[in-house]
Amino acid sequence: MEAVRRVPELSLMSFVNGTNNDKVTFTNELFRGLKDYGFIVLVDHPVDHALTSRAYDLVHEFFHLPVETKKKYVCKEGGGQRGYTAFGVEHARNSKFPDLKEFWHVGRETLVNEARFRQFFPENIWPGELPEFRDVMLKFFGGMDMTSNLILDSLGMALDVPQRYFRDMLQDGNSIIRAIHYPPLSPDAPKNAVRAAAHEDINLITVMVGATSAGLELLDRDGKWLPVMCNEKQLVIDSGDMLSRITNDVIPATTHRVVNPDVATDTRYSMPFFTHPNPDTILSCIPSCRGTGEKYEPINSNDWLNIRLQEIGLKK
Repeated sequence: MEAVRRVPELSLMSFVNGTNNDKVTFTNELFRGLKDYGFIVLVDHPVDHALTSRAYDLVHEFFHLPVETKKKYVCKEGGGQRGYTAFGVEHARNSKFPDLKEFWHVGRETLVNEARFRQFFPENIWPGELPEFRDVMLKFFGGMDMTSNLILDSLGMALDVPQRYFRDMLQDGNSIIRAIHYPPLSPDAPKNAVRAAAHEDINLITVMVGATSAGLELLDRDGKWLPVMCNEKQLVIDSGDMLSRITNDVIPATTHRVVNPDVATDTRYSMPFFTHPNPDTILSCIPSCRGTGEKYEPINSNDWLNIRLQEIGLKK
């Protein structure tokens, strides 16, 4: 009988609070999981569940505002990296059809190197109709940012890089929360359009809280689509393009999608955290991943981000 494939579930707190053996075990399983699946599920982590629930409540309130109200919060700069992006604007790279979603971006509010990096960071935009939104989303950002740092600390051990390799890269990183609303399916939607067409994320890793309904699938290494199961208290981690580049595809970027629901009236919300390095970072091959030669030329992370934003329709 063929073994059932299932995304590995790991305890992040065993890495944070455990023995040296616990840390080594977590690191080995994280590395193996990302290489083999490109996704892992964290059964425990530092992100407060009550805070996540409140963030979802506020996101639900925002997306139920009138369309004209939401459009007041479209960011005029930065390729949609802050504020509201309307339904049907973004599409997967090389896709002819828009994704069936709208979303809101929250970025880093304060910078250590303000003078050097502020030019790369559009100011956050906050909906005046929801006075709690700013405080809750920034606290949520902080928890997700902490979690991504811990994951990359562990991964750095597996990749044999200096202790602060990822920490230095992530300080003042251009990470963002994307709060996504997938509304009920409209009969007017293009026949081949889906909630999120098959794609790879731009960034190093993505940290996702459990969505409000199913639909997320990854393209397994054997070429089959595999549902990613995660409850509301867990987090899902996946590997992105930037991580793939610096590991020479030792950890490939994971193709994934959000499929349309069986019931057209179903609504879905999700809140991924896209972990980005700071704009000074050069994405170059990690020595332990070089093998028989480097597949990719080094590139500045901000240049790479802008290339991909153009490819998905968020920047001209």
